[in-house]
Amino acid sequence: MSNLLNSLITELRRGTLTLAVLSQLQTPQYGYSLVQLLEASGIAIDQSTLYPLLRRLEKQELVLSSWDTSESRPRKYYVLSDYGKEIFLQLKEEWMKNSKELYRLLKGENEDGIN
Repeated sequence: MSNLLNSLITELRRGTLTLAVLSQLQTPQYGYSLVQLLEASGIAIDQSTLYPLLRRLEKQELVLSSWDTSESRPRKYYVLSDYGKEIFLQLKEEWMKNSKELYRLLKGENEDGIN
C-alpha cells in the first residue's frame, strides 16, 4: 500500500474513531474494555491512539473520568458528560445523513435514484 493511500485511510478513520469511541461511552468504560468493545464491532484501535483521544475528549468536556480503586489495580473509567451526550447525538445524526449521501454518490445515483 502506498504512503499516500495509508495517509488518506488514516485521515478517513480519524473522525470515525471519535464517533465510535463516543458511542461506547454511554456507560463507564476503562481503556482496555473500550478496546475490546470496539474490536468486537470490527473497529481496531491501538491504545496509543485511544488514550490521547480520550484525553482530548475529556479536555473538550465531552467525557468525564474517574478512578476506581476498589480492585488491586486502579482503573480510570470514562463516560459521556451531559454535554458529550448532546454532541454525540448531533454527530451521530450528521454521520447518518452524510453516510447516506456518500453511499448514493459512490453508487452513482442522485437524490431521485437516477444514475
